[in-house]
Amino acid sequence: MAAITVLGPADHGRPMTREEFESARGQEGYHYELIEGKVYVSPVPDLPHDRIVEWILGLLRDYSRMRPDVINYISTRARVILPGRAVPTNPEPDLAAFHDFPHDQPFGEVSWDDISPILVVEVVSEDDPEKDLERNVALYLEVPSIREYWILDPRKDADHPTMRVYRRRGRRWQRPINVAPGETYATRLLPGFALRLDPHD
Repeated sequence: MAAITVLGPADHGRPMTREEFESARGQEGYHYELIEGKVYVSPVPDLPHDRIVEWILGLLRDYSRMRPDVINYISTRARVILPGRAVPTNPEPDLAAFHDFPHDQPFGEVSWDDISPILVVEVVSEDDPEKDLERNVALYLEVPSIREYWILDPRKDADHPTMRVYRRRGRRWQRPINVAPGETYATRLLPGFALRLDPHD
């Protein structure tokens, strides 16, 4: 029986197959992704980051209960499979919302390869802002199902984060929309949903 690979921060950039990556386990305190066939290691975000994710998650789950025809599954542990890649690239967003999740299928018969989100959300980390502000902008554009990419940035003030929104138009992103603290963002992607950018609201 092969030994299980234990990943840690020293493994950042280590080449791995998808099978090797999925069978490995990671040292606690770090987040692991497989990008361009290599392990991408980043620190687990701090508590303010987690609170913002939970805030957005709660709002979208409330919306999903009212409009399951628009969003019928939301995950904070999703793995996004980029299509047509010679080497595996599977970013893992802070939050992913799905439109046509197959709830009627047995749990064991659905994998991340079978589904793809319409919306992904990332909260910028002080330790690795480039991952969300640059790397993932390019990666998520490669996934045709992703209609919008929201980036919440709490670095200046976690109680008053800003947000940048990328909306798809064909094979490119439109010019990003910047939402200031306290402003409200609405989108045709989620009819009837309005996000007031205030985690304390």
